[in-house]
Amino acid sequence: MAITPPGRGVPARYAAFSGIWAGRLDGMYEGKLAVLTISSGGQVTVSYAWGDVADYKPGVADGAGRIVGNTLKLGRLPNGADATFTMQPDGTLAATYALAGQTYRGQFARQ
Repeated sequence: MAITPPGRGVPARYAAFSGIWAGRLDGMYEGKLAVLTISSGGQVTVSYAWGDVADYKPGVADGAGRIVGNTLKLGRLPNGADATFTMQPDGTLAATYALAGQTYRGQFARQ
């Protein structure tokens, strides 16, 4: 997969999301987020991979999302999950992953 570096017109607060991120939700469910492209308006293309989450099998989905303020919200994933990633002052992402009435949280770090 190819990460396209943000162009000159992309605000620094959006550009900070570029790259590959990995972490664990609720300390046990692995996830990886690749922010592939970012536009000057905050639209992104991504690839998200998840491991086993409760009764759901691992998978990978390409999709899109949007950065508003300091939060990247993905479009609904094929498994029905909604995911958001909020940039923290220490440069990590606070992840929230909601699936089938359950909400999982964790920290993702740049890889």
